[in-house]
Amino acid sequence: MTPKQLKRLEGELASFLESMFSGLGRVERRRAMDWYVKGLLLEGERKSIDPMAGRLVEEAGEKEAMRQRLQQCVSGSAWADEEVRRRLALKLEADLPGIEALVLDDTGFPKKGKHSVGVARQYSGTLGRTDNCQVAVSLHLAGEKGSGCLGMQLYLPAEWTSDTPRMRKAGVPEDVAFKTKHDIALELIGRALDWGVKPRLFLADCGYGNDVKFREELTRRGLPYIVGIRGDSVVWPPGFQPPPIPPKPAGMSGPVRSRYRYGESKPVAVEKLAAGLPKAFWKHVNWREGAKGMQCSRFAALRIRIAHGHSVGLAPGDEQWLISEWLSHEKSPTKFHLSTLPAATPLKQLVRLTKLRWRVERDYQELRGEVGLDHFEGRTWRGFHHHATLCAVAHGFLALRRALFPPEPSALDAANGEARDSASAAPADWHLPALQQGHQPQSAA
Repeated sequence: MTPKQLKRLEGELASFLESMFSGLGRVERRRAMDWYVKGLLLEGERKSIDPMAGRLVEEAGEKEAMRQRLQQCVSGSAWADEEVRRRLALKLEADLPGIEALVLDDTGFPKKGKHSVGVARQYSGTLGRTDNCQVAVSLHLAGEKGSGCLGMQLYLPAEWTSDTPRMRKAGVPEDVAFKTKHDIALELIGRALDWGVKPRLFLADCGYGNDVKFREELTRRGLPYIVGIRGDSVVWPPGFQPPPIPPKPAGMSGPVRSRYRYGESKPVAVEKLAAGLPKAFWKHVNWREGAKGMQCSRFAALRIRIAHGHSVGLAPGDEQWLISEWLSHEKSPTKFHLSTLPAATPLKQLVRLTKLRWRVERDYQELRGEVGLDHFEGRTWRGFHHHATLCAVAHGFLALRRALFPPEPSALDAANGEARDSASAAPADWHLPALQQGHQPQSAA
């Protein structure tokens, strides 16, 4: 998006930003929010406040005033970022074509020092290691034609929530207490459904899917799911029927027995179950055309029941799908998913929907590489979430444009159907060089 491209889309962008920011305070604040989003859309190695201010002004002498406006907008002003996220969610829900799933994940931001809100030595899947970083949980709407972020919330480790002075210095609201990533995820889902986002298929990796209570909560909220699980998770194999609960002996008082007695029956780890399947169970399935051709792997799908709590007599879980993947370079199956999709769902459909989780990795790539999600240099709770919200708005505009007017295929399409490491910057489908002399920033307000 050169200045000429930005000018050509000026009316469309102004209308979009008006729908996001209308009524959120005085016109000066809304104008600053417009500028901030435009600064995020403009190409540049850094999308922190100072370099963005330099690209948004016509004269070098105006840079400091613009920097102060952007700083106040993202770190000072108390505008309601949740309201902006609600509007964006409904916009994506209404206009993004082919939505099929809600996708959940978390992403890490490497940080030095200890003063940025939420920073700690913790594991980040984005970095692939334990390091000094922030971690945020995010929820996305996704389909084959596009995806967008509905919400992102910072995870605060216990070392933060137990340190009240540190929390207050970083501007963390007093009502924010320790929450696990699973708790944050369920809050993000609950907000989205309350806003009017339709319940639909839910996708997540094994960091979330391996938690039985989390899966049960998804079902309680009416969300069918495909979620990753670890290979050591135990299940009852296909066709297993639990023995009846033995009746209480005559004359005994007390409550009716509710525990199962499985006797010699033992559940099996999914990795062992999958590895023991005959070759005829494994099918080669294509699921998506990537930059290097059609994506293909071997899959097997079985109807099983989970065996959580079998040792204490808990009932077997309801029948559901176990989807196993055997990569060509592996000696045995290594990827496993559970799904509550109907029993009649074809294998090809199960695989395609399982692999749709690549969209969240693409979103992270674009949020980082194109709109500077990881470039924020502030330290406060408000600043982080304001910046993340405005990044989601900028990305949402691009996502809608690309879904409705698709660009040529790019190197962002990875060979295996998954995105490249989201920590690395991605080349933009639209290039957004710095504003040239004579460009006059416009306001949507």
